Amino acid sequence: MTGNPNSRAPERTILLVDDSEGAILSLEVAFGEIPGIRVAFVSSGAEAIRRLERGGQSISAVVTDIRMPGMDGFALIRHIRADRKHFSIPIIVVSGDTDPETPARTSQLGANAFFAKPFSPVAVRKTLEKLLYAAETK
Repeated sequence: MTGNPNSRAPERTILLVDDSEGAILSLEVAFGEIPGIRVAFVSSGAEAIRRLERGGQSISAVVTDIRMPGMDGFALIRHIRADRKHFSIPIIVVSGDTDPETPARTSQLGANAFFAKPFSPVAVRKTLEKLLYAAETK
């Protein structure tokens, strides 16, 4: 029996890590277009690590800012990539950091994609969909 492949898609959680309500709202709306997606959000890297440790198996991807109070996005990426349980989680960086070295630095640390603020929520969503699909087919 054939049917809509998206109708039975398992629910996946995307963890948004940003201290900007505007960015979170834009991404939450954009990600709402992906079937089977649930969005959770925290405002710091330290909170993200606690969330991953509590229920990390249910986190399908992390979308993070770089400049946040306390632990920044660089440290968060390093922590995720060093953790055997979570090292394969796709990471997308969405940041207003103006340092021209930031995109290369996030890539070297293990981020899968970088978007500068202001960003296109649709472009971030499309990249997220590709990363989720690639993770499912591995």
